[in-house]
Amino acid sequence: MRFSIDRDGWRFIAIFAAVNALLFLIWVPLGWVFLPLTIWCAAFFRDPARVAPEGPGLVISPADGKLLPVALAIPPSELEMGPQPRKRLSIFMDVFNVHVNRAPMEGEVVALHYRSGRFFNASFDKASEHNERMSIRVRREGRGDEGDIAVVQIAGLIARRIRCDLVEGQRLSRGERFGIIRFGSRVDVYLPHETMIEAEEGKRVKAGETVLARLE
Repeated sequence: MRFSIDRDGWRFIAIFAAVNALLFLIWVPLGWVFLPLTIWCAAFFRDPARVAPEGPGLVISPADGKLLPVALAIPPSELEMGPQPRKRLSIFMDVFNVHVNRAPMEGEVVALHYRSGRFFNASFDKASEHNERMSIRVRREGRGDEGDIAVVQIAGLIARRIRCDLVEGQRLSRGERFGIIRFGSRVDVYLPHETMIEAEEGKRVKAGETVLARLE
């Protein structure tokens, strides 16, 4: 499999590699003990090529990880999507998953909002409400605001940085890279009521490839 390294990763890989080299100089067995951590650091920031599936109305996974149970929840208030609960799909990323995030559908970024918060375990439902997050509202071309979806990057227990490269008004392609979260986290997707869920909860999904749902 061909893959590159996300730009956020090079600094951390260099630090881990330098520490590893120093430990080898101090005591060779200690360097071997630390080596798996250096390899893990490089693997964490891997960014494999992905090919998005084609088809009208598809919503694909924005993250690698485990699909949590489908819930009905109100989108983040800062996105002004109304008080009505929507179907929410949540992907939990552990520290061994690819952490580069990808756009779940094509459309225009109509709202962005960062909110600081706490750092609960990202697999808990309360993480969606209380944790640090970056909220993104996306609108399909030719559709009204009722067809908008929300994508929310959520920091986890040990995650301490969310990077989102999007700007308001930007046009997105399905499967396009848009950010990363360090280290271990969650991404929520809020969908319109008419959406047909296709992915099964508990299954492993891949960013940019796995179909989560189909918009009517």
